[in-house]
Amino acid sequence: MKVEQKFMFDDQLIVNRLGYGTMQLPGKGVWGPADDPENAVKVIETVIDQGVDFIDTADAYGPLFANLYLRQALKNRPDNQVMVATKVGFTRQGPGKWIANGRPEYLRQQVEMNLFSLGLDHIDLLQLHRIDPTVPLAEQLGVLAEMQQEGKIKHIGLSQVSVKELEKAQKFVPIVSVQNRYNLIDRRDEDVLNYAEKHHLAFIPWFPLATGKLTKGDLLSSIAEKYQASPAQIALAWLLKRSNVILPIPGTKSSEHALQNIAAAKIKLSLEDFKALSALK
Repeated sequence: MKVEQKFMFDDQLIVNRLGYGTMQLPGKGVWGPADDPENAVKVIETVIDQGVDFIDTADAYGPLFANLYLRQALKNRPDNQVMVATKVGFTRQGPGKWIANGRPEYLRQQVEMNLFSLGLDHIDLLQLHRIDPTVPLAEQLGVLAEMQQEGKIKHIGLSQVSVKELEKAQKFVPIVSVQNRYNLIDRRDEDVLNYAEKHHLAFIPWFPLATGKLTKGDLLSSIAEKYQASPAQIALAWLLKRSNVILPIPGTKSSEHALQNIAAAKIKLSLEDFKALSALK
């Protein structure tokens, strides 16, 4: 089982397979500013300095605060090439509150707000945060395709979708990525991952570490001890070995934790340990 270290979106966008997600940077409930905005920027700078070149964000995170921290970090690291992925399709009403809105005019506004808040002239990967069931899919993807033709979006992806929805979406616009919930102990979307593998779509698992739940369990702990690693690092190493199209984006508001996550890319799980972990479902 050969593990590739990079993923190719196109000839120009080739990224390391362990990225970073900004969702944890804003306040509680992904609402409001970070407790320490300077630290939020520093965390992003830290991962960039360590070679992370794929960063996932969204204007809904804050709203806007995560994008603003990322904008500052990119400004502070002008010589580093970073692929930015962001999302549209959610409205925010308060801490922990998310409601899908796929109206074309709103999606267009969100793309423009992402460009403005990130300080970019185009978005490398624009993903639909959720498909809005009240709006025809053709209209939701149609406006994104229009903005792709305008040069404001390079690639288009989807988030939290089924194989059937992926196949339907591909009829309207080329889809290059899918961002679904997936981790060592939550593999309900295995069929979506298999589809992504077959069609070389980037599979970006959100909640890759189950926010600490993966630190429990004798098997995981014993394997972690064997590699002189943390359970979270082993969980990331398992994801990287599971499929060459998986791009984990573990998020954290701690530079120390970010460095630990990045170090997981260096762990080479044996086939025996990989299979033992795979049986944990």
